[in-house]
Amino acid sequence: MNWLKNFFRTPSKLENTDPMKKFLIVGLGNIGAEYSNTRHNIGFKIVDFFAKKEGIPFQTAKLGDLAVCKIKGRSVFLLKPNTYMNLSGKAVKYWLEKENIPKENLLIITDDLNLSFGTLRIKAKGSDGGHNGLKNIQLLLNTTEYARFRFGISDQFKKGQQVDYVLGEWDEEEKTKLPERYEISAAVIHSFILAGLPNTMNDFNGK
Repeated sequence: MNWLKNFFRTPSKLENTDPMKKFLIVGLGNIGAEYSNTRHNIGFKIVDFFAKKEGIPFQTAKLGDLAVCKIKGRSVFLLKPNTYMNLSGKAVKYWLEKENIPKENLLIITDDLNLSFGTLRIKAKGSDGGHNGLKNIQLLLNTTEYARFRFGISDQFKKGQQVDYVLGEWDEEEKTKLPERYEISAAVIHSFILAGLPNTMNDFNGK
């Protein structure tokens, strides 16, 4: 783990790595204990789970918390923006440019009201779907062509209660199912890095 410590002392430590072998995996969420276990923070939870499996810590960095690891010759940057959801694009743009990571190697992980709980959908591009985090990323990157990994949180709320639902915590049944969903979500990230986006979509969409 010494190389990781050195990396955080010298942020450009990996700058000579082949850009096509560098990946930015971004989990979207809101900072603060009051948001930690909410549906809207599933992106944070998935990258947390992935980092734990890889045995790597997050460190406070510019515009977010960052964890870095090597996976079969690929340099993987896990990012949790600290800008709050609506300004997520600022952190994404900064780290893409700083580490010279191609947009083809960017994966954004977020919640989706239009999918039933735990359903996974990976797409190469698309609209923001009304999601403010994706909307800001699209604005700052000036493109809709970046991979996004949507995790279904369902839409089981009454009219006018969307905000409370999204910023609410999982119910007891959902909590019992989350560990298995985290495992599959970690496999999605591994597949994106090692097998590529088309294979990942074929293997995991709808699971």
